[in-house]
Amino acid sequence: MSKLVLITGASRGIGAATALLAARQGYTVAVNYSSNAQAADAVVRQIGQAGGQAIALQADVAEEAQVLAMFEQLDARFGRLSALVNNAGVVDQTSRVDGMSLARLQRMFAVNVFGSFVCAREAVKRMSRRYGGSGGAIVNVSSAASRLGSPGQYVDYAAAKGAIDTFTIGLAKEVALEGIRVNAVRPGIIDTEIHASGGLPTRARDVAPQVPMQRAGSAEEVAEAIVWLLGDQASYSTGSFIDVAGGR
Repeated sequence: MSKLVLITGASRGIGAATALLAARQGYTVAVNYSSNAQAADAVVRQIGQAGGQAIALQADVAEEAQVLAMFEQLDARFGRLSALVNNAGVVDQTSRVDGMSLARLQRMFAVNVFGSFVCAREAVKRMSRRYGGSGGAIVNVSSAASRLGSPGQYVDYAAAKGAIDTFTIGLAKEVALEGIRVNAVRPGIIDTEIHASGGLPTRARDVAPQVPMQRAGSAEEVAEAIVWLLGDQASYSTGSFIDVAGGR
């Protein structure tokens, strides 16, 4: 029986690349999306055409009721969850801290931090041996911004990802004896659509000269690290981080 992985924010970018790679490695994939059903359905269709199994599930991870409904759908359709990738995240327009509204900060943390907590909470309840589960793996998608701070651009985003780093370490220790491994990847400048949502569609190309490897990364390169951490090859890794940032 194939393992079931839920990937949040999997309709595009790193999430979509992770969904496709996980399916190729034999996982049944739950493709979560917030609003772009067409993009999520395209990922599911691509997986199906390659012989894999996937389902698209709508839920805004910032809304607890929607997350609970999503997990209930998973339970009814597939049974026990094997793995979770907390990938859903947002950025905002570039701004200094002194120009950030409270509403912006609340949205940033609601999606990037609270959503990851709630999804992990529900995953632990299903995977932990404490609750009769058979174990599993969680991978949180953080960012190199958590180390760099993103001054003048996204200090709020960097701070939210810093919270994810701490969350990863704490949760990993909390559930280590319950059969669950918790790790994180920290992407650097990756050529995905997220830059356009922050008002800088050419950011990956513009910032590439600042990267020691002199190029942006791809979503597929990040997916490779995520799926490795999900698998048995990483059986002794928990509370750890893989930086996929070209040396930045």
